[in-house]
Amino acid sequence: MFLAEASIQLVPDGTLLLHMLFIAVMVFVLNRTLLKPINQILAEREKQIGGRLSEAQRLSAEAEEKKKNYQAKLREARADGYRLLEKERAAGLKERDEKVRQHREELSQAVAKERESIQKQQEQVRAELEAQADSIGVLISSQILRRRI
Repeated sequence: MFLAEASIQLVPDGTLLLHMLFIAVMVFVLNRTLLKPINQILAEREKQIGGRLSEAQRLSAEAEEKKKNYQAKLREARADGYRLLEKERAAGLKERDEKVRQHREELSQAVAKERESIQKQQEQVRAELEAQADSIGVLISSQILRRRI
């Protein structure tokens, strides 16, 4: 008998329906009082996180666009700098070539003047030498012949 009293009863009776009704009421009450507010808080938090995430993505895209614009402007500024540098270099080379041309022209004019001057001096020296040669020739002849020529 002792075994019969300690055995578990597996046959459903009317208390099973009562327990199921209590469970349904507890689930309804818990949903209304605890789970629904928690789910609302979680949904609101998810909404805020999603909003912040989309804002962060928007800011990231905006920063990337600004970075691209900055890099494009930097490349453009470098290109402008290189163009200006090349322009200045070309102007400097042109100026140098012009100065070299002027100096060459001045040198060629100076050389031409010096040649002309040397030619005049050469002609003067030749004329003087011819005159001196004639007078020396006459002097030598007169001394050799011992008479005046």
